[in-house]
Amino acid sequence: MTTLSLWSDYTREDVHSIFSPSTIFTPQAGTWGLQGIVRIPERDGDWVFFVTFGQHQGDHAFDESITDEGVLSWQSQPSQRLDDKVIRALVAHDEQVNTIHLFLRTNRGSHYTYLGQLGYLTHDRNREAPVYFQWQLIDWPAPADALSRMGLSLLRSGQSEAEAFDERVTNELIIVGRPAGRRTRDGVETQDFKSWKSPNYAERDHNNRQLGLKGELLVLDIERWGLLRAGRKDLAKKVHHVSVAEGDGAGYDIQSFFPDGQIRFLEVKTTKGGCTTPFYISSNEIAFSEAHASNFCLIRVFEFDTERNIGKAFAISGNLRESLDLTPTEFRAALKFEN
Repeated sequence: MTTLSLWSDYTREDVHSIFSPSTIFTPQAGTWGLQGIVRIPERDGDWVFFVTFGQHQGDHAFDESITDEGVLSWQSQPSQRLDDKVIRALVAHDEQVNTIHLFLRTNRGSHYTYLGQLGYLTHDRNREAPVYFQWQLIDWPAPADALSRMGLSLLRSGQSEAEAFDERVTNELIIVGRPAGRRTRDGVETQDFKSWKSPNYAERDHNNRQLGLKGELLVLDIERWGLLRAGRKDLAKKVHHVSVAEGDGAGYDIQSFFPDGQIRFLEVKTTKGGCTTPFYISSNEIAFSEAHASNFCLIRVFEFDTERNIGKAFAISGNLRESLDLTPTEFRAALKFEN
């Protein structure tokens, strides 16, 4: 029996046998033998993408690529428009609920390599026939040997605003106002789409403990310096990195102080992405912010350059339930017992 394994190679017939074993496979014909976008039977919202880089269809040349941050630029079939039912479904795709599996090759004579699942990033709202998308490869990064075997060259991601700062600046946190609004699925203008190629930083941040630690250490230093400037050397000495000393169970990362001596609880969330990048937060951290609303503050560090230890930040004080749009991503389950 053929099974699904990241970075392994498959024929179309192999993929068909995994996702639709009860149907007949016809080489070079039908849904599984020919099409680039295949809906998985009996699973509304689940898809398989077959992608061959460097393809032409009629007069249209597909311009597709993957960046070193795992952002896939991908185009629909040339006949598809923004109001097409399939395109609307892809724009609405939620990787927490449904799956899109990517099988990719760099030339027609090769097998497809399974690169894992995709998450929607954005689309070009001005161009259609085809429609232009950008997707995040959720299981990125890929092993070097898999990329070499595929002959896949990666594009370098664009610099963030933080990376464009003066090279001499280090250990700096620029405090800005809290941003308003959030990203939508309305897509972006063509000019923005062409320069976008920004990864799903929320997922990458969630699995990068080193990034989180570096952000906490920068905030820790800033807190201590702030108290020293306020003439509270005694309090600066007492600022405590709780998440390092105890782990992540306390509900906050740093115990600091207001200049008047009141305790201040800080939770730090760090990203290399922009100010509106979503982030993960635990139920324990939410509960702690509720119980200690007058002393709690979430510091959102963004556009963080880990090499030079610089970034920007804004603060969200008080009960986080009142400030954040919270989306459940998993549940703890137990059997129900009758009384």
